[in-house]
Amino acid sequence: MDVPEITVDWRSKGWWLPEGERTAADLARERPGLFDGLLTWPVLVLRRAAAEANIATMAAYCRRHGWDFAPHAKTTMAPGLLAAQLEAGAWGLTVATANQALVLRRLGVRRILIANQVLDPVALRWIAGERDIWFQVDSLAGVEAAARAASGGGRLRVLAEFGHSHGRTGVRTLDELASVARAAVAADGVELAGVTAYEGQLRTEPEVDDFLDLFVAGAARLESAGLLPDEPIVSAGGSAWFDRVIDRLAPIKRARLILRSGASVTHDDGFYRERTPFLRVPAEGPLAAALEIWAQVSSAPEPGLALVGMGKRDAPFDEGLPVPMEIRRADGSSAPTTGIEVTKLNDHHTYLSTGDRGLRPGDLIRFGISHPCTAFDKWRHIPVIDEDRRVVDVLETYF
Repeated sequence: MDVPEITVDWRSKGWWLPEGERTAADLARERPGLFDGLLTWPVLVLRRAAAEANIATMAAYCRRHGWDFAPHAKTTMAPGLLAAQLEAGAWGLTVATANQALVLRRLGVRRILIANQVLDPVALRWIAGERDIWFQVDSLAGVEAAARAASGGGRLRVLAEFGHSHGRTGVRTLDELASVARAAVAADGVELAGVTAYEGQLRTEPEVDDFLDLFVAGAARLESAGLLPDEPIVSAGGSAWFDRVIDRLAPIKRARLILRSGASVTHDDGFYRERTPFLRVPAEGPLAAALEIWAQVSSAPEPGLALVGMGKRDAPFDEGLPVPMEIRRADGSSAPTTGIEVTKLNDHHTYLSTGDRGLRPGDLIRFGISHPCTAFDKWRHIPVIDEDRRVVDVLETYF
């Protein structure tokens, strides 16, 4: 995979470069400190050691269980991290849209799963001319759109998608799954390559197990009807239940089993910290939070309240608010954040209930984030730091 050279300058959010520019190579050589003046606040940073450990953990986990890994690239859309995942043994990468698939193909990614139905005829015609790109279908309309696009030449490889009530995409019954599969097999220029599902929105283990058992039954039904190829792709797995996916899909023997968990690359200090499968199977993990945001207290206008210069444009808030982790005083000393809580975010302000911590304007706060999938898209150039808090690289995101 090709990782383009990265340059940061005055246009790069979080960096302070009124004049000149820095390349990733410059930073690797110079190793400036996080607090040396090259960065301003707020800034999202990635801890290199934690991300590398997470990538190695998931690669080893999949190898142990005999699964392939196609992590969801839409979490980061950062070529540097995606390349590291491929180098660690990932079979391919997953994306959410045809546009993301185009980005990955231009970066040289060989195998791409699109975890959605594609209906745009322009995108479908492009996919028909490419190799090793698969996408999902969950309706006869999706199969018909693929067949129309393939009539101009090429071939489209699809995965019949199974979903659950009140969930996201995917047919809701096994009869519908069989109907979509038959239509794909019968359509000229369309190849049914396998089946797929997503269990990530289910909240309890029994719900997840029941859904995955039904998915296994659906795959067996398609196989017995002669609708699947000799080695079909069978894919599932968000970042909250991948242990149950491995367990419940064990009856499927003759298939390429592909896990798609994307948030595992950086984990978090909120949503996934509370839901990681490694809480249930601790011997298989762990994962570590690799993202943090440093932001500055801009005002302490009344007792018990402080305002921080970080907001919805900087930090994820859809699956939990940022988590205060450390106070850094103006003299460089650190203090704990016990009793401090984020209560709400505006566009550019975070409200802190401070208890008796006595925060002062100018103090820096290190925040953990909740839900990495809505963190990376807010930052174009993300500093990578080592364990001494020195900048050693830059990630560029492609959103």
